[in-house]
Amino acid sequence: MTNLQRKEVWEKTNRWNDNIVDIWFKTKLKDDTEVGLGWSHEEPIVNMMHQFIRSYKDLPVSVYQFQNKMRNELRAKSGIMRGREFVMKDMYSFHATKEDLEEYYHKVMEAYKQCYRRLGVGDDTYVTFASGGAFTKFSHEFQTICDAGEDYIYLHRGKNIAVNEEVLDDAVKELGIDRSELERVKTAEVGNIFNFGTQKSEEMRLVFTDAEGVEQYAYMGSYGIGITRVMGVIVEKFADDKGLVWPENIAPAKVYLVQIGSQSRATADELYQKLQSAGIETIYDDRDERPGVK
Repeated sequence: MTNLQRKEVWEKTNRWNDNIVDIWFKTKLKDDTEVGLGWSHEEPIVNMMHQFIRSYKDLPVSVYQFQNKMRNELRAKSGIMRGREFVMKDMYSFHATKEDLEEYYHKVMEAYKQCYRRLGVGDDTYVTFASGGAFTKFSHEFQTICDAGEDYIYLHRGKNIAVNEEVLDDAVKELGIDRSELERVKTAEVGNIFNFGTQKSEEMRLVFTDAEGVEQYAYMGSYGIGITRVMGVIVEKFADDKGLVWPENIAPAKVYLVQIGSQSRATADELYQKLQSAGIETIYDDRDERPGVK
């Protein structure tokens, strides 16, 4: 979806209002048309789906993108840990029933857990009960324990429950857990998912005809992984005094092979061929440069 966002699309849900969403970058085109730079894409996605959803037979459907987001963060800091421009993998799903959305929502939750496991931070990443902010009343965040983070969550390790500090009292009451059993840890948010129900569809009149020919509002979920944020978290957690340490799944290659000096070329070439034959992904640095450059 485009980063240039039309004012009238967001006015339908009142999220153009700076009192509701205070992180807009807004500007004007040459013809004085006011536009915003996309901080999220729920509204334009719903607007687009009017072209594709007519009947219950068109559902369920999900769409995703990798896209730069722009947020006028007051506390932008720590490089890619909290930037005003960042890359996000976001996805939006539409369903005919509440039950179908909830089933899909939990499938995405499990898929995201698997993503973080493969990124190397799965053991320290928790699905966390949180405020929905400008999205919904409540949401689920993926929070990774990290000293460089700026959130605090409360963990009940025995029940595998995590609660963001900002909703602690409400969540303790709703979940029926003993506050004294919770452990406070510092974390960084690396993803989130939201169950909108029919809220967006009602606000923007996204309807479909059910099997009885009756118009119904579509149910919607929103899901996002902060690509640049999780990269920063991985760096903070694994870097050592020698520099970056990437988990194997996301390292640029399994092996970095550097060839230095003319006498070593034959040996380095032979080793490279052996690595290639064994199917081991290798970056072979045979540039005609001094060792310090390499």
